[in-house]
Amino acid sequence: MLQDIDPAAMTVAVGIDGTVAGIIVLQDRVRADAEPMLDELRRAGVRRLVLASGDRSDIAWKVGKQLGFDLVLGDLSPHAKVAAVRNEIVNGPVMMVGDGVNDAPALAAADVGVAMGAYGTASSSEAAGVVLLVDELAPLVKAMSVARRSRSIAVQSVVVGLGLSFFAMAFASLGYLPPVQGALAQEVIDVAVILNALRALR
Repeated sequence: MLQDIDPAAMTVAVGIDGTVAGIIVLQDRVRADAEPMLDELRRAGVRRLVLASGDRSDIAWKVGKQLGFDLVLGDLSPHAKVAAVRNEIVNGPVMMVGDGVNDAPALAAADVGVAMGAYGTASSSEAAGVVLLVDELAPLVKAMSVARRSRSIAVQSVVVGLGLSFFAMAFASLGYLPPVQGALAQEVIDVAVILNALRALR
């Protein structure tokens, strides 16, 4: 029976009066939504996925290989997780997702720290910039999409607003736009920019 136990699992022997009565096998299961969610993150623009775990390296490696992570790191202390985050900064902005006390320093070190707040610890929630109140990553993908769209609209508003303002000032400097009409033109530009920005609410 022992030979059928996964080497990556944790086993606890239970004894009664000095005699082994049984063995309890403890092993985390990969969530059913984990792989689809990682695919969603890649589609949302995440170029590199790293599994940084405090679990044994063999367990972390097995899970990481199953889910297709680009890099798997196991047996990490809180300090080592911070180092892993800093090492990834050379590849671009780093988002760290965690839920435990050991994750708090790395969450604070990342460009964006995301704490799983449903069952996570208070320290990780306080260290993170974003707290998910449900035990799933789907809202994170949606939030990334909303953030990208909002940023795009903001850039549009700035470029269009400044462009129209400079255009109006050029006309005014040449004497084609009197002060009153110029003020009205600026108000129209401001309203147009505000209306464009309101698209972010949809």
